[in-house]
Amino acid sequence: MTQNAFHFTDAQVEQIIEEGMIYMCACPAQVAQNIMVLRQLNNYQQTCLNEVSNDQRVHLRIAQAAMAAHALMEECMEDVLRIEKWDRETLKMPECLRRRQLKEI
Repeated sequence: MTQNAFHFTDAQVEQIIEEGMIYMCACPAQVAQNIMVLRQLNNYQQTCLNEVSNDQRVHLRIAQAAMAAHALMEECMEDVLRIEKWDRETLKMPECLRRRQLKEI
């Protein structure tokens, strides 16, 4: 699966992780981190698929599962951002959440 088919670019996922870490709001960042891990798993499997000595069925199955899980996590991220009212263009946490998180630190 190419990055064009993703809901979020790598840079956007990293922005969500950074925003979550700055304001100590781990849940959206954890979803974003899992999205990145699933992308890495798929990329690794694509490399394995290019090795002629490997059983293609194994690596194709892992890649398919990774991308299915990735799609679910991206949908989850879309829902979380909508529910929490993040700015979808800048991927900034809403001010009310920022203040609440800073107050709890």
